[in-house]
Amino acid sequence: MIQGFSWLLLFQLAGELLVLGLDWPVPGPVAGMALLFLALLWRGGPGRRLAQTSSQLLQHLSLLFVPAGAGVVLYGALLAREGWSLALALVASTLLAMAVAALLLRVLLRRSRRGSEEG
Repeated sequence: MIQGFSWLLLFQLAGELLVLGLDWPVPGPVAGMALLFLALLWRGGPGRRLAQTSSQLLQHLSLLFVPAGAGVVLYGALLAREGWSLALALVASTLLAMAVAALLLRVLLRRSRRGSEEG
């Protein structure tokens, strides 16, 4: 499990270095995850140890929500004061994301139908 966890941390570090070096507006762990995804595509999937480590981490994923819960308690007054603004922003961004996804699906379906009719 240590080897699999080391690989995950190395990719996170590589993402952090990439983001810092190129001054990208993306979190380092997200860039590391993208690098890991590309590496897994290139290798044809994860090795046994990485798959085992990932499975163990996913089984305990709920523990990662503990800091978020502590943040809610810590910033309760701020959330009470700015709650409506946050709720509005969350609802609006969710609706916008759903609308963009629906429009993209419509465009891709049209393109797919056109391609199947021509071929």
